[in-house]
Amino acid sequence: MAIMLIMTGYADVPARLGESALSDGRWLGWAEWGPLDGVPVLLCPGAATSRWLGFGAGVVEALGVRLVSVDRPGLGVSTPVPGRTFSDFARDMRQLCVLRGLGDPVVVGNSQGAPFALACAAEGVASALAVVSGADEVAAPEFVSVLGADLRGLVERTACDPAGAEQFFAGFTADAMWDMVMAGSPGCDLAVYQDPDFAAGYRKALDEGFTQGAAGYARDTVLAMGRWPFALDDITVPVDIWYGAQDTSHSPDNGALLAARTPGAQHQMASRRMV
Repeated sequence: MAIMLIMTGYADVPARLGESALSDGRWLGWAEWGPLDGVPVLLCPGAATSRWLGFGAGVVEALGVRLVSVDRPGLGVSTPVPGRTFSDFARDMRQLCVLRGLGDPVVVGNSQGAPFALACAAEGVASALAVVSGADEVAAPEFVSVLGADLRGLVERTACDPAGAEQFFAGFTADAMWDMVMAGSPGCDLAVYQDPDFAAGYRKALDEGFTQGAAGYARDTVLAMGRWPFALDDITVPVDIWYGAQDTSHSPDNGALLAARTPGAQHQMASRRMV
């Protein structure tokens, strides 16, 4: 679930850190790496993590990329929005692109950030999209017969009682998230997660993600685990969907159905899980 592509290093401290005021008075927290005049790439980070965790050290600078990671509402320093939707998030990102001069950025969605990135693409807030180890639409009817009992129970609970499910997820903590990720990761990922440098950065991102409590994570999770209200066939920009062969926690079929449902999507498989 951590935010890493195939790369040679771990995440650097952000080059720029700030908050932008939206038109309704809310604040949206963001972090940036790379040159200000670089190619804009907007990152929707994974479950319960904050703006602090980006791509590998030195990669965006070498590529001339301006990477912008955002705290979703209720996580990190971004103002909470009870009952928010995917469309609300896409509108926030459209405003942020204007406020930060990002134009039409490439959008990257990792883990639970994937459906939020897909929503941005569906609503025209992207010039291209990359889904990396993305949380799939597990509530899709095609997956009913292949989900494990625990996950199927959570999906059914979310569908039947979204408010109750949100209250359940609001009981999570940064420590609980860390334990869940460690328990569900193969050995190749644990070698990264347990590296002292990466572990410190990831724990910092989790701790900051829960600064305002777990309500932001809970809302994200109910949205991600329910039926997605946007149409994947509305996406007209180039899409790359990346999964690792050892990834058993993000998608029941490593993104094959997701790629088939998204027009023109390129489905990329790595020999190992992409952390």
